[in-house]
Amino acid sequence: MLPAPAVFIKSMFRGRGSHQQQKDQEHHEQHPEAKINELRSALGPLSGRSLKYCTDACLKRYAEARNWNVEKAKKMLEETLAWRSTYKPEEIRWHEVAAEGETGKVFRSNFHDRFGRTVLIMKPGLQNTTGMDNQMRQLVYLIENAILNLPEGQEEIVWLVDFTGWSFSTNVPIKTARETISILQNHYPQRLAVAFLYNPPRIFEAFWKVVKYFLDPKTFQKVKFVYPKNKESVEIMQSYFDVDNLPTEFGGKATMKYDHEEFSRLMVQDDVKTAKYWNLNQKD
Repeated sequence: MLPAPAVFIKSMFRGRGSHQQQKDQEHHEQHPEAKINELRSALGPLSGRSLKYCTDACLKRYAEARNWNVEKAKKMLEETLAWRSTYKPEEIRWHEVAAEGETGKVFRSNFHDRFGRTVLIMKPGLQNTTGMDNQMRQLVYLIENAILNLPEGQEEIVWLVDFTGWSFSTNVPIKTARETISILQNHYPQRLAVAFLYNPPRIFEAFWKVVKYFLDPKTFQKVKFVYPKNKESVEIMQSYFDVDNLPTEFGGKATMKYDHEEFSRLMVQDDVKTAKYWNLNQKD
């Protein structure tokens, strides 16, 4: 057992260490160039879609996700590149996943938040299929589409989850929820700005108690429970959204009705933009 002075000295240095880590973190956030260059060098030569994917902004996101530890960021990014090379998210086309979207359970909204970020709306009460693989393909497709439609200089997207009609019979299985979280955290780091869980019913608490353990601390902090009769919740929503644009089901004034045919036309147009962005008419 350490004598009292030794315990004090050890705790003092531990405190200094954590303070230094915080200072280092702030420095990297303000001056990321050196770490980005170090990460790019560690990755080695890239080509084709991997080269296209690994922009400086991309490398910064992975470095941030791993607290600027280059070795950990490299491992994470290499795992994503391996996943993208087999899953090929940029090749998924709307007609392949359109059946998943018939009820409007997940779609890109026609409005942005106050910071210009793309908003994905989820309505788990409108679940219409049971196959996890296609559900994941639709979600990945829409994440890629939301990113494609971000304004220049903006990196993050917002999720709005409406629990109207949600019940255990329409709830996604734990396995699907876990896969969703895994894809988001491991392959789209620092892409989620905030996820609003709007007016979840009390029975959702049991599901949440299990699901929250799959979230890393960074993601966990971005999940906000909001309730229409709670003053603080209302203020949070108003700080992120213009109430004139926000749909009534999220406490706003806009009337929103999902039109599957109209949304499909929009996605088909975006598929052309996606192919052009990734140069899919050319061989990698």
